[in-house]
Amino acid sequence: MTDPVTSPRTPSRDDNEKTTHPRQRTCPICATRFTPIRRQLYDTNACRQIAYRRRAATTTQPPAVPAGRRRDSTIYHCTECDPRYLGEQWCPDCNRPCRRLGTGGECDCGELLTINELLGGAPMA
Repeated sequence: MTDPVTSPRTPSRDDNEKTTHPRQRTCPICATRFTPIRRQLYDTNACRQIAYRRRAATTTQPPAVPAGRRRDSTIYHCTECDPRYLGEQWCPDCNRPCRRLGTGGECDCGELLTINELLGGAPMA
């Protein structure tokens, strides 16, 4: 009879089977091989967060606000009497608070426009 301690063991499965699994993916962040669960793209939540932050950093950021108070370069719109104001949060005509449209300034034609409107976006009012 053979001694169980000294007898050679045969592995039940090939050790290389784990690395050659047909459904395995490589994490695009850390290059670790893993078996995905459903549509999983990243091996850990940490890698998923890193990928999100990298995507979010490449999106266009709004233009920087000029030095000074933000309110001085903000366009406000009175919902009661309909005019726009630059840097004034209260309508002087109807004495009501105005709605903030965004950062902007006075156009060459004298009209008050937001940066979003100048860049081709729809007006917020």
